Amino acid sequence: MDDLRQSYLKVLPRVDEVLALLEKSGGSEGLSRFAMVEACRYAVDLQRKRILGAGNSSLERPTAEEAKGIAEERLWELRAPRLRRVINATGVIIHTNLGRAPLCDEALQALLSVGRGYSNLEFNLAEGKRGLRYDHVNELLVMLTGAEDAVVVNNNAAAVLLVLNTLAQGKEAVVSRGELVEIGGEFRIPEVMEKSGALLREVGTTNRTRLSDYEGALDEKTGLIMKVHTSNFTTIGFTEEVEARDLAELGRRTNIPVMHDLGSGCLLDLGKWKIGGEPTVQEAVRSGSDVVTFSGDKLLGGPQAGIILGRRSVIEAIKKNPLNRALRIDKLTLAALEATLRQYLLFNDPERRIPVLRAMTESLHSVRKRAADLMGRLEGIGDDRFSFQLKEETSLSGGGSLPGRDISTVAIAAGASHLSARELERMLRENDPPVIARINEEQILIDPRTLVDDEAGYVEEAFRRISEGE
Repeated sequence: MDDLRQSYLKVLPRVDEVLALLEKSGGSEGLSRFAMVEACRYAVDLQRKRILGAGNSSLERPTAEEAKGIAEERLWELRAPRLRRVINATGVIIHTNLGRAPLCDEALQALLSVGRGYSNLEFNLAEGKRGLRYDHVNELLVMLTGAEDAVVVNNNAAAVLLVLNTLAQGKEAVVSRGELVEIGGEFRIPEVMEKSGALLREVGTTNRTRLSDYEGALDEKTGLIMKVHTSNFTTIGFTEEVEARDLAELGRRTNIPVMHDLGSGCLLDLGKWKIGGEPTVQEAVRSGSDVVTFSGDKLLGGPQAGIILGRRSVIEAIKKNPLNRALRIDKLTLAALEATLRQYLLFNDPERRIPVLRAMTESLHSVRKRAADLMGRLEGIGDDRFSFQLKEETSLSGGGSLPGRDISTVAIAAGASHLSARELERMLRENDPPVIARINEEQILIDPRTLVDDEAGYVEEAFRRISEGE
């Protein structure tokens, strides 16, 4: 180590020295001493790393005043929540990285009501004794889907794990090779199956599986027949798969339970809006499968949850599995899910009340009008360095649902003569709240289909701040 670097390391300020300056400045008033000390340690450690990592030409002598500034920035970062609201201008409606489905107003009100005080989570108000948390949503799920019973866990991967463990632990689960999907985040059906204790028995080929393939695989080692809806990809061409109703009939003939994992799970027939091809939960239940699983925060438009529907005897066995307690949902998820389900049950227009469905079904004419209105606001900033134009584009359902079904939209293509598309995207992302857009052909695309409520105002304000150099 050279002498200059060594000398700078020797004059690094002490943590208590930086702390004294921080306390004297008054900028940390009201904060815990623990947080202040940690911020000062962070600052001195950062100075040390800069000295060790800098080239000789960029070496700077560390000072206590500089460390105080770093500590103040650190405290500001710690004050700001890591999980925060962002503006989704990408056109991807169920955006997994951005939290999937936004909740409806009624669900948000339910979260506030239940979360700010006590609740009857496991208390039967009518009888004055202990109750079951599932009772708050079971009746709604049964009424909406036609299933005999229901149970809800924390996500659909958990639902699949719990069903497999209950019905097929130590036995074979028969599934088509073409349905061995990756759920997302590198979680794959075979791996979930392995953790459940079930043994994978593949049948058919990647593109073609027949009923005879399943029949030939069934024996005394079989615990479950499993069908997985390929909700995040499509296979076209020379293909064949067995319908759920045919597997259900096979299961009845052989006395082997049949599971149907829908994945995204939709309670509304989207064919009316020419977004067809996705089986509804009601159809899956009517097919006769013993158990059906799907997500709560995708096409359903609710909170993250794994919903399990099926025959009463099967659901009772699942409820009694000790894993169920480890995977169960909390009061906030229950509150939001119940409120979301009521929108489907009580009203004729859930597509207007559920944000995900509203974004999917909004007419192209309406989206075009909102795009034109927003472009007018952006042009009103009066910065000639910006350019805006309307562009025919496509939105995506996202979230592993409706693969290959683009939704027509009108986006605003934005450019800046003084910034590259990547720089403009970064500056929008660093706004407060962050505006998340996508880059296409050296332009930023702002898709109003995924802007909700007053979010167009946030987009305008973000461009205004960039214009003013903030």
